[in-house]
Amino acid sequence: MENSPALPEFLAKAELLKQGAEARVYRAVFLGKTTIVKERFPKRYRHPVLDEKLTHRRTVQEVRSILRCRKAGISAPVVYFVDYTSHCIFLEEIVGSVTVRDHITSCQQSEPRPQRELEQLAERVGHILAKMHDEDVVHGDLTTSNMLLRCSKEKAESDLVLIDFGLSYISALPEDKGVDLYVLEKAFLSTHPNTEALFEKLLKSYTVSSKKSSAVIKKLDEVRLRGRKRSMVG
Repeated sequence: MENSPALPEFLAKAELLKQGAEARVYRAVFLGKTTIVKERFPKRYRHPVLDEKLTHRRTVQEVRSILRCRKAGISAPVVYFVDYTSHCIFLEEIVGSVTVRDHITSCQQSEPRPQRELEQLAERVGHILAKMHDEDVVHGDLTTSNMLLRCSKEKAESDLVLIDFGLSYISALPEDKGVDLYVLEKAFLSTHPNTEALFEKLLKSYTVSSKKSSAVIKKLDEVRLRGRKRSMVG
């Protein structure tokens, strides 16, 4: 695998899971382990030199963000291997997991609704995002689909894993972290209707858990205001 020419052959045998605007995602076996391979492909509409620079930078940023999170004790996929020539990242597959999106939907549909369980989950998400932002990692695409709950035999509580760092970058700016939370808020409330109180629990947990939360929450309020003005203007 050191030589990139072997990679197309390897990917041809892999299972294509999805293709987005930025990358193709495969499932394959690498070094005897079930692996998720993310391949960023060239954009024909961009100048080749510019495209290569941007794609390389995105790949570097994604790997850096994952490694920084893991170093801080935040659950994220293990990076097995990176091929910077073909812009491929080989990642651990999070087996035995369910998205936070599906888990919340399932809880909302069950009777009686396990409200306290949902509140505890929201608090855990807030705590982990605070930890991530304190490490100056901005995810860039926070949704409940990009968070997984992995069942653990060792622990009674399932593990909360952050995934899909494709738009992530390193930034200490409260503005960037505020926008990160705003993206999550919009996604959270549109995916899970009538959960405003639940999201407030998440934000309270974030505020208590982060050393830098006051400036971030202030920026979040400013971003919300800008968003409301835009929607009023149309």
